[in-house]
Amino acid sequence: MRLFQGSIILLALCATALCAPGAAQEQANPFGRIGHIVVIFNENRSFDHMFGLFPGAEGVNSAQHPPQVDFDGRPLAALPRPRADDRFPRRLPNAPFRLESFVDIDGHTMDPVHDFYLEQEQIDGGKMDRFVEASNAGALVMGYYDGSELKQWALAKEFVLADHFFHAAFGGSMLNHFFLICGCAPVFDNPVESTRKKFLPKLVAIKDVQGAELTIRAREEDSPQSALDGPPRHKRFGRLTMDLEAIGTLQPGNPISKHDKTEAQERLPPQHLPTIGDRLSEKNVSWAWYAGGWRDVVEGRLKPYEDRPDAFQTHHQPFVYFANYAEGREGRAHLKDADDFFRAVDRGELPQVSFYKPLGAFNGHPDYSDLAAGDAHVGDVVARLRRSPNWADMLIIVTADENGGFWDHVTPPKRDRFGPGTRVPTVIISPFAKKGFVDKTVYDTMSILRTIEARFGVAPLCERDANATDLRNALSQP
Repeated sequence: MRLFQGSIILLALCATALCAPGAAQEQANPFGRIGHIVVIFNENRSFDHMFGLFPGAEGVNSAQHPPQVDFDGRPLAALPRPRADDRFPRRLPNAPFRLESFVDIDGHTMDPVHDFYLEQEQIDGGKMDRFVEASNAGALVMGYYDGSELKQWALAKEFVLADHFFHAAFGGSMLNHFFLICGCAPVFDNPVESTRKKFLPKLVAIKDVQGAELTIRAREEDSPQSALDGPPRHKRFGRLTMDLEAIGTLQPGNPISKHDKTEAQERLPPQHLPTIGDRLSEKNVSWAWYAGGWRDVVEGRLKPYEDRPDAFQTHHQPFVYFANYAEGREGRAHLKDADDFFRAVDRGELPQVSFYKPLGAFNGHPDYSDLAAGDAHVGDVVARLRRSPNWADMLIIVTADENGGFWDHVTPPKRDRFGPGTRVPTVIISPFAKKGFVDKTVYDTMSILRTIEARFGVAPLCERDANATDLRNALSQP
């Protein structure tokens, strides 16, 4: 991605009075009243899946939905049940359905595939009709909940629900966490020759016959002829593009845990592109990335990805992939534990910008968490923030990193070859937020970066955040 010259952008910002001090800044800056921004980054749910029945929102009843199609483009006669899940009937009607008919909102399900290339296939040029065909989870991806008992639903009724908020990049968590902090895709740059020969060929996506960077379905004897017969099988998903951009999960070049035994040549080299953390530090704006389980992992008491309730996912920690935040570097001090976050909340000592990543059990991710657990945690965190001495000038943004492979009926806008992807549930909470408002402004994850940049007068990181719509429409007028 083309980066902007910081000095030119700063001059442009100052020309619009965003850099002006005192009262002039308050008047010119739409976020001048905001002293503390908190971003809560949950996991893997689509808007329709969670808020599809919310009054006034563009939900599952807003329009006629085309049927899901098979590999050949013809409508599926039915939806196949999720693999090995006998809570579902063998076949369901080809339409969105209420998921609590089979799985309670606090029930665990399998984890639907959410891949950079497959999400583009699922979106199908905006027709949104290949979510089942390109998934490993059958009918599950078409399920949605009545979320009216959720704490986030109550917050949305009190404050602002953004019903056209899309996740930044197609695919999974790692790439979308990168976009949250840098608006960029990481690059597997300067690999050693042994890595280039032995490891990279296993990761790079295969080109199809048209030359597009797409995974190829193995259609012969080892792949089903219909989605009703089973999920598709692919020769290779590809965690890197042909240009060696990392679009799938890789481990950081600098391990954060003694338990991480990934071979060095299989790690993403340390990244050097600028991040929002760098920009804020340059302006002496205080900030931190808080993560549940961080201290236990760094000090060796908790293994990353361990199959236990307090699971920790390294690829949800984007700053650790950057050279500026390696152990021993000055930037490392900005990476903190959830306990530090809650202590700062209670004492009224939050930095001006806080990113909070819940521990696995509380982030709402299918499989190792559930929607009710993630929602309850958000409710508790927001209640604690509202009791904080910092609440009086706070802006809280609760969103999900990506849709987790779940269907949504609204066509995403087109920005660039990375996205945006599907709509995700997003609630905006603040003493200055409009009350009981469904915000239909088209946003994506880059809107968070743009809002932070506008508030603190920092230069954009790339074209995507420079051109993003900030969140001012969610706030009441001064």
